[in-house]
Amino acid sequence: MNDVTATNEWSMTIAERERLLLAPYAMHSVDSAGRVYPEPVHPYRGPFQRDRDRVVHSAAYRRLSGKTQVFTGEMGDYHRTRLTHTIEVASLARTLARALRLNEDLVEALAMMHDLGHPPFGHSGEDVLDECMPSCGGFSHNGHTLRLVEVLEQRYPEFAGLNLSREMLDGQGYRVRKQSNDQRPLLEVQVVDAADSIAYDSHDADDALELKLLTLGDLAEIPLWREAAARVRGLYQALSERELKQAIVHELLVQQVNDILKHTWQRLAELRPDSVVAVRAAAWLVAPGAELAEQKVELERFLYQRVYRHPKVLRVRARAQEQLRIMFQGYVQDPDMLPAGFRSRLAIDGVERTVGDYLAGMTDRYARRQFADHFERV
Repeated sequence: MNDVTATNEWSMTIAERERLLLAPYAMHSVDSAGRVYPEPVHPYRGPFQRDRDRVVHSAAYRRLSGKTQVFTGEMGDYHRTRLTHTIEVASLARTLARALRLNEDLVEALAMMHDLGHPPFGHSGEDVLDECMPSCGGFSHNGHTLRLVEVLEQRYPEFAGLNLSREMLDGQGYRVRKQSNDQRPLLEVQVVDAADSIAYDSHDADDALELKLLTLGDLAEIPLWREAAARVRGLYQALSERELKQAIVHELLVQQVNDILKHTWQRLAELRPDSVVAVRAAAWLVAPGAELAEQKVELERFLYQRVYRHPKVLRVRARAQEQLRIMFQGYVQDPDMLPAGFRSRLAIDGVERTVGDYLAGMTDRYARRQFADHFERV
């Protein structure tokens, strides 16, 4: 058997397996629109497996371990980083995808990619870069994710970026544009969006409790949390406060996943989509029911007011933002301070975009070290 025959047989095996396991409205590997730079079919990995592997082996993915989700490392070491949040989103997304008979490889790859573009210090860092870069269109982590995988990651001699599938690029592009026209994203993209919401609604509350920014009594004001707590207390007696907190967070995750699956199955049963084309022409399908959606809005409003705007969080945020502003201005004024790889991009991208790219790639710790080494006034 020659290599071409073996490759063709393996490709047929992947297609056949997906035909048996996936719903007709899922994104099948055989229907992929391919890549910007065409590549041969891999002998034993489907296109979306390759996408996932390319993301996981990227420098940008590794750096997520040192980037803030909500709380910086100086506040403790229990809470989520951008990497652990990403892994949790991928776990939830795969659960939803398997239940809905979607393409788990594509879902996992999209989840692993979705936050690659976050700069140091979370959304506070993103706000500073957006403020500093008006002349080149501002900065958003979703847009920077695309820039990383299409341009900045340099892992292959044949092309810039990771040369991900068009389904990956289109999925992340939806997060950038959030278009409201009649073209909806793939269900795999919708699943990752839902999993992201489940993760941060549940885990930001968990982290805030661990850091003592909130108490269980504070969260009892919120219907979604209060109902989950009532179910937990009905199942277990005499739990310690830590056991109770962990059980409630678990119940929140289960409740949201169950609700999303219930209402998504109902929508699919009513629509009966028989293809990706039918999904993209339909209304948004992967979402909770109206009651849970409203409860999630209440929880998110509470978290914004009581956690994200907490004085301790704001103090850390303000200090980090000021350091990033000083660094941005310093590198713009003296771009010779940039590493050689970034200096080589100055003529292509201009100084502000290049400095923004450099700062966005930093971990929290590296940003602090660079500030201390080059900009801190003694």
